[in-house]
Amino acid sequence: MKSLLVTGDRSGSGKTSITLAVAALLAQKAPVQTYKVAMDYIDPSYLTAVTGRPCRNLDSYVMDPGLIRAVFEHGAKGAAIALVEGVRGLYEGAEAIGDEGSTASVAKALDLPVVLVVDARSITRSAAALVKGFAAFDPAVRIVGVILNNISSEGHRRKTVEAVEHFCGIPVVGAIPKSEEMRLAMRHLGLVPYREGQESGEFLDRINTVKEVIGSYIDLDALMGLMEEYRPVGAAGPFAPVREADVRVAVAYDEAFNFYYNDLFDVLQAGGAEVVAYSPVHDPLPAADGYIVGGGYPEMHAGALEANERAREGLREVSTNGVPIYAECGGLIYLTDRLVMRARWQGREEEETCAMCGVFSGETRMPAKRTLGYVEGLAGAACPFGGGAFRGHEFHYSEVLLAPETAFAYTLSRGTGIKGALDGAVSGMTLASYTHLHPAASADFFQGFIRKCREGPGF
Repeated sequence: MKSLLVTGDRSGSGKTSITLAVAALLAQKAPVQTYKVAMDYIDPSYLTAVTGRPCRNLDSYVMDPGLIRAVFEHGAKGAAIALVEGVRGLYEGAEAIGDEGSTASVAKALDLPVVLVVDARSITRSAAALVKGFAAFDPAVRIVGVILNNISSEGHRRKTVEAVEHFCGIPVVGAIPKSEEMRLAMRHLGLVPYREGQESGEFLDRINTVKEVIGSYIDLDALMGLMEEYRPVGAAGPFAPVREADVRVAVAYDEAFNFYYNDLFDVLQAGGAEVVAYSPVHDPLPAADGYIVGGGYPEMHAGALEANERAREGLREVSTNGVPIYAECGGLIYLTDRLVMRARWQGREEEETCAMCGVFSGETRMPAKRTLGYVEGLAGAACPFGGGAFRGHEFHYSEVLLAPETAFAYTLSRGTGIKGALDGAVSGMTLASYTHLHPAASADFFQGFIRKCREGPGF
């Protein structure tokens, strides 16, 4: 299997749109397996759509090198090409000195060749200095090619390509012009998950615009020539089936809830769970031994969620009966009594309130201060699915205010949970948190959830 990692010199370099276009073009030639560095949901939704294969997340903050290889090799089965999209700049990570959480750490764990996307806006010879610095910064990271973005003219392209190839000895395999059409298309796609936008013709037109424009300015054959053969090492992971399916897990999946790491479904199935999808926006609650409500944008569909009383009341009832439920972020919001959305209109602050499930006594208020970043914590005795240390990620603009008597399962390393350092609200066999867990990195937790599903309702 041929492999390559595409990264950027900074956030906003254009690597996401470039990787999307390259994945779509390569998928016309052979089966392509894509990966996204970091705990992101939106970019993987696009990469999944254009290749027809579920994109996998790789993150060295929550995964050790062995698990990174296991996820990589598991996802790559049946693929001819593996394409990894980086996050932010190549060397950005969780800390200033170490490279945990960085694209560079993933490139090293998998020994992948790297193509660097450079925002060449207003620079020519300086682009060579930038590339040379990136290549020298960590010799274990092998930069084998460069793609220039935001090129303003033929003269700009010629000078910059010549400088990079002369001073760095690294081939430039693409030079993409600056255009307002591309800027708008990339901005739009960066805001909307594919699942939410796919019904719009304008939305799909923007994807085609990105693919066609970028495809016209990248030498795809030269890019493929930079790929290297990845030789599997047989890394073990939590994907080998341990038993036949004997429990049924219903996963909320629709326009309101679609933030899932694709490894979740394989981890659940490996543990003996049959996974069925349902829509809290459209469907009644299906019969199941357990339920998972992931993240998403419930605030964008609050009215429709409120109107589907059968789903809301059904989830509250199974929670009361002790059926296991696990919810993250958007799912946490859905399990509160109500969602209060505030907006300022003509100098006045107005509120709209929509009823949610009422599993937890309290409300969610939006918008609130943005919380974004890695988090680590400890799941204590109150956690219904098993205790121990964990690492995860948070990203939310909401504030959840729960009743004072609410029990919490998690103690976080920073005060960004539901109640300061406390996260993971618990009610019987229901656990809801702001923290997102990667299912491969937290496989023991998800196996604990399946065990509780197998035991049946109870406390």
